[in-house]
Amino acid sequence: MKCQWLLVSILLFALTACAPTPAPSLPPAQVKPTLAPPVPAPTQVPPSTPAPATKPNLPPNTLAPATKPGLPTLGAQKPPAATKPGANITPPSLPKGIAKTHSVTNPTTNAKLHVQVFAPKNASRLPALVLVPGGTGDSGGFVDDALQMVNTGIVAVIFDPDGRGKSTGHEDYNGAKHQDGLAAVIRFAATLPEVDAQRLGVATYSYGITMGSGTLARYGDLPVKFLIDWEGPADRHYTTTGCQANRPGGIQWQPCNDQAWWAEREAVNFIGKIRVPYQRIQSEKDHVQINNNHALDLINAAIRGGVPWVRLNALTPNQTYDAKNPPPLLPESQDRQLPQTVIQFAQELFKK
Repeated sequence: MKCQWLLVSILLFALTACAPTPAPSLPPAQVKPTLAPPVPAPTQVPPSTPAPATKPNLPPNTLAPATKPGLPTLGAQKPPAATKPGANITPPSLPKGIAKTHSVTNPTTNAKLHVQVFAPKNASRLPALVLVPGGTGDSGGFVDDALQMVNTGIVAVIFDPDGRGKSTGHEDYNGAKHQDGLAAVIRFAATLPEVDAQRLGVATYSYGITMGSGTLARYGDLPVKFLIDWEGPADRHYTTTGCQANRPGGIQWQPCNDQAWWAEREAVNFIGKIRVPYQRIQSEKDHVQINNNHALDLINAAIRGGVPWVRLNALTPNQTYDAKNPPPLLPESQDRQLPQTVIQFAQELFKK
């Protein structure tokens, strides 16, 4: 009996040892949800340097360059000049002016006058114009006019009278001393190799007629072919716009009753004594005066004095005028093209 119990115990132990040991109970594993792949964060670009856009593949020269974004258009650009129909021929370029600087001595005052000569390259014996400034001005306002003249084959000689611009000396308000200086400039211009001394004219602007007419009246031997005058005042009344008191900062004229001073400075007293053709340019609305009677005064005085050829604008030469029945004058549109008008009349007079 004892042996049987021992045998049963041994069998039970063997069965227990051979049976599989159950795994400890674990919580169920969490299943990760399926997520979409992460989207990368956009690259931060500074606002002032945006990424350049890809340039489209366009045919060449089919589009005009785009304007900068965000900037206003500052006015439309002038379109290129249209080409003439017909053969594709490039016109020859205009001759370029060369400004040469000289110094001319006024023999009366010993002032050193600043003179510039504008001429085409390699110019030789071309017609020339000496330009006389208006008011108490100098040659600075003549540079554009001179270049336009050079482009038509005319040598332009500009200068600063005594006491003005880059010249030494003292202001003379277009009196005898200034006239002596202009005579010296004219004689000098006639010696230049660029200039044909047989085709040398003088063109005066506004009050410059006082210096120009005085010079040609007092120096009859000057090699001058003609005188062109743009809207110059005839006498002291027009010069001072009615003998009024001088304006602060304006030209300080002497009183109109100073006979000796004005005797040197009234074009109407000189114009009849010149012995070269006289061309007057006058517009409907004078640049200073309230009327145009001073133009008629100078034309009539020139004819009375025996000037060989006298003309107002492009009207019939050598005729006098009545202020009560004035002739037609240049429209303002043409007066605004003064350089071209001076050139046109000069080219005509060079041929006389």
